[in-house]
Amino acid sequence: MTKTGRIWAVWAVGLSAYLVGVMHRSSFGIAGLEAAERFDASPAALSGFVVLQLLVYALLQVPVGMMLDRFGARRMIAAGALTMAAGQLVMALAADLPVAIAARVLVGTGDALTFISVLSVVGAWFPARRIPLMTQLTGLLGQFGQILSAVPLAAVLYGPGWTPAFVSAAALGLAVAIAVVAVVRDRPDGAAAPARVASPREILHGLRSSWLEPGTRLGFYTHMGTQFSGTVFALLWGVPYLVAGHGLSAGAASGLLTVFVVTGALAGPLMGELTARHPMRRSWLAIGVIASNAFIWTVVLLVPPPAPPWLLVALVVVLSVGGPGSMVGFDFARTFNPSHRQGTAVGIVNQGGFYASLLVALAVGILIGHSGNGEYTPESFRVAWAVQYPVWAAALAGILVARRKARRRMAAERQRVREPVETA
Repeated sequence: MTKTGRIWAVWAVGLSAYLVGVMHRSSFGIAGLEAAERFDASPAALSGFVVLQLLVYALLQVPVGMMLDRFGARRMIAAGALTMAAGQLVMALAADLPVAIAARVLVGTGDALTFISVLSVVGAWFPARRIPLMTQLTGLLGQFGQILSAVPLAAVLYGPGWTPAFVSAAALGLAVAIAVVAVVRDRPDGAAAPARVASPREILHGLRSSWLEPGTRLGFYTHMGTQFSGTVFALLWGVPYLVAGHGLSAGAASGLLTVFVVTGALAGPLMGELTARHPMRRSWLAIGVIASNAFIWTVVLLVPPPAPPWLLVALVVVLSVGGPGSMVGFDFARTFNPSHRQGTAVGIVNQGGFYASLLVALAVGILIGHSGNGEYTPESFRVAWAVQYPVWAAALAGILVARRKARRRMAAERQRVREPVETA
């Protein structure tokens, strides 16, 4: 195999691991109403499934970044695939709520190991100029895993049933783990070996230094504000909202999730190219995504349900850009931090959107239960989705403050070294 072919093969297998991981992550979204019936779960309890999964994911991001720097991407990706497969197998056999919750904890754990490890593969195997575009492609093509859950997995769920659906998901995860072990390598042959493993004191110093870097915080708030709305929609509450809130069939709702993935994938390369060509305008891309999300939700929530189909399509299309927008946060982590703490910085950034997602997912479930007396009604959804606005406001404030501090630091650095520096 040629060198170029080897690069693309390693990336393709890493991408497939992330794609299947997204399928595992989003599988509960298409099974939400069935899970409520199977486990006799209230809306708040149902949101607890995903909240716990996201909480595990978010809490593990910094430890996983440190482990990535220590053990390498290949081991981390394979371990993540096996852990998620185990979680899906447990879910397939679960008959009560505690076992099902444990299954989602396993999925969240494996999910946490996967994405930033795949990004590490991108950074190791591709030239620096192509990394922003390849990062976007990885993130967005990986989102096609939602189509795997929305179409074939949903078909098995609504046909043969619960257990065959989740067993098939577990089998696919096992197959991906085998492919990763066979093909993926941490870095190209002849590349410099990674730095020595840091001591615990050095690890803590690196964590502190990464957070104190304004560019890392800029990435954190960028990821926070752009990602959560689409994640909560696709991961849990989108299908119930479209079905119970607007009267769509389950098939039509799944079709809109497919539109979500496809339009996001089309937007990803454009966002990546804009990030690479205009590094001084990266933060404005993020602000634009946040503003567009808030605007489309305002329009949808002001229209008496059921909303016209074109407006629901517009909602899905705008939300789909949140994924590409969140990837800009990782570019901040890459360009503002030295190579020896890249994993830690990316882990910090990746926490932003998922902490916001878990809080919003939980709040939506609680508000539906409170305002709708435990029933999924159009009015209860309208009240519940309004919880997003304070999160957008907090993210925008964080971006503006961190951007100002990052620019001040870079101006001081430019005066010291007298050379151009990438900015926000």
